[in-house]
Parts: sequence; structure tokens; C-alpha cells
Amino acid sequence: MSETIEADVVIVGAGPVGLFAVFELGLLDVRCHLIDILDKPGGQCAELYPEKPIYDIPAFPIITGDGLTENLMAQIKPFDPTFHLGEQVNSIERLEDGSFRVTTDADKIFLTKVVVIAAGGGSFQPKRPPVPAIENFEGKSVFYSVRKMEAFRDHDILIVGGGDSALDWTLNLQPIAKSVTLMHRRDAFRAAPDSVNKMRALVESGDLKLVFGQVTGLEGEDGHISHAVITDNDDNEHKLPTTRLLPFFGLTMKLGPIANWGLNLHENLIKVDTEKFQTSEPGIFSIGDINWYPGKLKLILSGFHEAALMSQAASRIVFPDKKILFQYTTSSTSLQKKLGVA
Repeated sequence: MSETIEADVVIVGAGPVGLFAVFELGLLDVRCHLIDILDKPGGQCAELYPEKPIYDIPAFPIITGDGLTENLMAQIKPFDPTFHLGEQVNSIERLEDGSFRVTTDADKIFLTKVVVIAAGGGSFQPKRPPVPAIENFEGKSVFYSVRKMEAFRDHDILIVGGGDSALDWTLNLQPIAKSVTLMHRRDAFRAAPDSVNKMRALVESGDLKLVFGQVTGLEGEDGHISHAVITDNDDNEHKLPTTRLLPFFGLTMKLGPIANWGLNLHENLIKVDTEKFQTSEPGIFSIGDINWYPGKLKLILSGFHEAALMSQAASRIVFPDKKILFQYTTSSTSLQKKLGVA
């Protein structure tokens, strides 16, 4: 039997932008249900880099993905949102009264007045490097993200890549590892210049090894690497003692079922206006990395701004006869009561 749930707003995606949308909608008395394919809130921040520092969140000089998620969860606690985790939205259907029927692969049906798509880049998976039998080591000694830094302490780590993720984790893991080797195809990096300069300083001091080439094989037993086979740019092959391999070859982003929801797309992103961040379908909004408009910046703080404007428009759909008075949390007693601070 399908379970039917009535909701003011269904938010597809429980990453930072989806979570902040709960706060902005909550201030306007709009109750939210969130659906996410991951098994916990936080989106890519929690899944891919929970301990990685983030430096561009206003008022936080530095905060981790986990720390940001925890703070957002605390911020939205007064509004008691309902989470449906480990589920994927399969379809969105407009009903005769203008509302929507949202169905998931968990056999749930949501009847809602508004849908907010905050699904980041859609479904994502790391790109696997072309190394023979690498899948035999995945999850035990080959990892595509760092969830707990302690799992890498005192290991011989080989990090492969030339972008920000590779450089960031090279710098973050070097102090706790037995050894760290950074490998890239060439002596040119796409990472932030400051990170590249810090990496080169560690190489010069002898605290980090930098090699150019590619991994062409892995040696080990029962999923545990003992050596990585390296082929350098002169086609010379040698073995490098390795107990942890971190390949950072980027992510493959797929919209998945979202591509079939009848929305206008721009290069595989959802096109929205910049007044309400509404899609081509009235009542369906899109915020965060999954949307596109001229001048779009894929930053968390941009998604927060989009969530605030979206919420004003969405609340008018949920409460069409209600006069909405713009208020500040610093001075509004009614808002402070909702937050439990007055």
C-alpha cells in the first residue's frame, strides 16, 4: 500500500541550501518535508567532505562540512521538519487544482502545494580511474572521499589529481600520515594558488613527495594495498609503498529522474528566474547548484540567498489569502517566539 502524505512544501534535497530553505519557510509558518537519496542530511558537504574546511560561509572564517550541517540542523530545529532519507523522487505530477503529486521509490505519495528542488548537482558519483581491478580495493584501501581523517593516520598515502580536492587533502593529511605522495600527470595544477604554493613548500622541505605519471596497477591482498604500480612520463615503471589511495578525478553528475520532470533545462541544469527562483512550471522552484540563471555562481552562500527569495514567493502559494509582512528576526517578537528565543 502506498503511503500518502500531505505537505505545504516538499523539498527535494537535504543539503545545506535545502536545510536553510526550511528555516526561511519556517519563519513564514510553512511546514516542510525533505526527501533525499542519501541516508543523512547534509548533501555533498556531509557525504564527500565532512571534515574538509570551508572558508566562504559568512561569519565563519572556517567550518567543516559536518559543522555546517550540524549548525543548520540546530537552526531549523524549531520548525520540526520531516525527513525522508534514502529515497529518490521518481515523478512530479500537477493535479487539477494546481497542486502536485510527488512519488518516491519508497512507495510514498506526497500531496503538496509547492515543490522546491535543492538537489545539488543531482545524483553524483566519483569518476573511477582506469586502473585494473581497482574495484577490489574500494572501501578498504581505495577511497574517493575522506569522511574521517583518523582512518588515514600513520598510513602511506598516495593522492592522485591536480585539482582543489587533491591539493586540499594533501595538505590536510600530511601532518598525520606516515607519508604522503601527490601524483599528477604534469607539473601544472588547477587548484588554488595558495594551496599549490604550500604543497611545493612541503616538497622542498622533504615532507611531501611529488611525482608525475599515473597509477597503472595495484598490489595487495584482501582489498588492502601494499604497493601502487607507477608509470612515469618517461614510461618507466616502479612500485610505491602505498596503504591508502585517494584518486580525485572529479564527479560525474546526473540529473536522474529530474531530467524527465518537464522543466526547462540549460546545459543539464534547471533554468529559473531571479525574482523567485521559479522554474518553467509555476509552483516548482529550484535553488542551489542545480539551478541556472545568467551570472549564476555555484556557492553555498548564493544558494542561501536564493532560498530566502524563493520562500517569500512559495509562502504566497501556500497561503494565498494571507498578507505577508516582511519582518526582521532581530526586532520581530513574533519571529523570535517561533525560534524559541522570546
